[in-house]
Amino acid sequence: MQPYYAHSVPTDPSRQTWELLSDHLNQVGDLSAQFARAFNFADIGAAMGLLHDIGKTATEYQNYISSPPTPGAAKGPDHSTAGAIEAVQLYGPTLGRIMAFGIAGHHAGLTNGRDGQGEGAGRSLTTRLESRDSIPNYAGWERHVENLPTAQDLAKTIKPPTDHAASTGFAPFFLTRMLFSCLVDADFIATERFYASAENLPEPKRGGTIRQAHLDQVRLAMAAKCNGESPVNALRADILNYALSKAALRPGLFTLTVPTGGGKTLTSLNFALDHALRWRKQRIVYVIPFTSIIEQTADVFRGVLQSNDDVLEHHSNFDWDAVSNTTPPENADDEGREGLAKLRRDAENWDAPIIVTTAVQFFESLFARRTSRCRKLHNLADSVIIIDEAQTIPVQLLRPCMAALDELARNYGATVILCTATQPALRVMDNALPKTNPPQGFDIGDDRELAPDPTTLYRKLQRVEVNWLPNETDDEAIANRFAQSPQMLCIVNTRGHARELFEQIGHMDGARHLTTLMCAKHRRAALAEIRARLSDRLPVRLVATSLIEAGVDVDFPEVWRAAAGLDSIAQAAGRCNREGRLDGMGKVTVFEAKGRKIPPAIKAQWQAGRAALRTAIAAGEDPLGLKSVHHYFRELYFNRGLDALDSATLDGARYPIMDNIRDTAGALAFPFAAISDAFQMIDDVMQPVLIPFDEDAVVLLNALEYAPVPPAGILRKLQQYSVSIPQNAFRVLLSSGAVQAIQPEIYGTRFMRLVNADLYNDRFGLQFDNPIFRNAEANIV
Repeated sequence: MQPYYAHSVPTDPSRQTWELLSDHLNQVGDLSAQFARAFNFADIGAAMGLLHDIGKTATEYQNYISSPPTPGAAKGPDHSTAGAIEAVQLYGPTLGRIMAFGIAGHHAGLTNGRDGQGEGAGRSLTTRLESRDSIPNYAGWERHVENLPTAQDLAKTIKPPTDHAASTGFAPFFLTRMLFSCLVDADFIATERFYASAENLPEPKRGGTIRQAHLDQVRLAMAAKCNGESPVNALRADILNYALSKAALRPGLFTLTVPTGGGKTLTSLNFALDHALRWRKQRIVYVIPFTSIIEQTADVFRGVLQSNDDVLEHHSNFDWDAVSNTTPPENADDEGREGLAKLRRDAENWDAPIIVTTAVQFFESLFARRTSRCRKLHNLADSVIIIDEAQTIPVQLLRPCMAALDELARNYGATVILCTATQPALRVMDNALPKTNPPQGFDIGDDRELAPDPTTLYRKLQRVEVNWLPNETDDEAIANRFAQSPQMLCIVNTRGHARELFEQIGHMDGARHLTTLMCAKHRRAALAEIRARLSDRLPVRLVATSLIEAGVDVDFPEVWRAAAGLDSIAQAAGRCNREGRLDGMGKVTVFEAKGRKIPPAIKAQWQAGRAALRTAIAAGEDPLGLKSVHHYFRELYFNRGLDALDSATLDGARYPIMDNIRDTAGALAFPFAAISDAFQMIDDVMQPVLIPFDEDAVVLLNALEYAPVPPAGILRKLQQYSVSIPQNAFRVLLSSGAVQAIQPEIYGTRFMRLVNADLYNDRFGLQFDNPIFRNAEANIV
């Protein structure tokens, strides 16, 4: 029989090392089955892998893969629709259609179920399934497929996932996504392995397991943190011991409600490791609210685990599909003759024992359509997921986010821990969510709370007094207070305000500025110096944005916080008298900045926070106590109504994600592309710029400049040198020549390098208000 190929090797015209199609299908089928086994869908995973590339049997595709590449030539013929068509023929309109979504989208991503569900999404699945006459003839595909399960075989092994009563249709929606993830990751890995073998290179390192040694190291670190006679350390020890006493409870949903400074981060990691070992969970995923602090948490974990290899730090800066011109929706099969386009994506698949990632990366991936975002999803099955600062989930996306977390715990063997100092009252029993039948919320009882008596904890760990200024406060008044307080932190809501305020105090001893316009490595160095000065009792007058509020371990005697939600105020307070070393209480001052509008993203939070503050202060109660926190979230959720909790935007109009899933579930016509476009945790599209901050950064950037595909692991290393800026600012830098694309013919604008080094400085990070600025010294030849 004439050989049929899946991938070619340009350097081998003899074709001796080319990959046979049957070999590729078998390998992808085996891997996809292995991944889907974690949630009991191995046979379906195998079938999808065996069918995904059968369209490559078409003469047109074999001619394409065998012809020399021509610059600017059209991409290859459609080869993914064929497998989708056969899946429906073989397995019927329900199971077959679920499989067809993933097979048809294994290059360009999940599409809409039917036409008319959104603009710019390419052909719908229904349209593609009806296009047999318009795609290349793939007759004879059966000769390349072995051991394809029958419909009867699959029917015997399938246990359909159960829907949550308040989330109708979400289970089949999510199952489709998880099977898609298994197929895509299997396809990427099989292709990666083939090219490594063809070039006599070692197979890229992946994987790892949670070990007893991990738990032992974290126990030692926590024991050191709890050591000493202070009341705070004693409480940390109590919290840890209580949490560990719950590790044997069955997997599912938990809460961990601990005031800031109570050892929440390491307690949650201790519990997660103990629980994972007892229940044989595959990995731990730690979800951080802000990109700006992810590197600190990852460094803490690496330090306590005494391992760099077991902790994966994953930002959202380098997702291949974040740049619109890299994978056009209509290009169904952008693989290239050699399959190298797949490898250029270098997408993360979270195959590591411990992953530290951002809320944006985590939640947007759960609703994304593209392959690079979705290939990691199957690795969430049978894992422990810690949602740090759960209260930061955007209100307008709360219902879909809760549905996804509940689904992971309900049908995919995951344990989910809602970990926060201000528990957002998301349980049914909290009565803070709008009333519905069936009720909204997580079914989590008090027995699943990992902290002992949170109400008492809050009282014992109260270390600050909160003062709310009744009148608007200008920068001059804040600067005057800085002059009187040698160690003080002021947190404001915008980077522009932070810079202007810092310029007023920059002449003072110990004046420092912390901003997301600094790359991660720069921020780490700045924070290390700030901590050292605080420890040595030297002046530190710090102006920062909210990046410092969650997970940043600093301890000031006085903190000022611009108007924000009560949860943000509580986080700011966690940077004040953190270790309880002051003789009295620390001072936290909440103010409204004169002449500055509350940012739209936090306007509703401030309105609810202001109401909770007013009520607590009038009653003489702690504004940061659990009663006040519950009041705040009831204002934020219950009083706004159910629609406000599922209020994404698409094409300028409200787009309720849960309603659209429910309404299309019966016909399995889920609008995956439209939902992906609507589900945006951050409204402003940001563009990452790579900063040549030090010699290591220059070496990495040069390596990327000259490599045909990203060198293995380089994107993980480059994360610490990236700064994300708004698109309008990026366009100014680009037009002025201040930034330049790395290999634009391959990567488009995915990797942008700062070439005007004078736009980056030690105090402010990246500056884009005057992109043609150069230091005078730079003009001397």
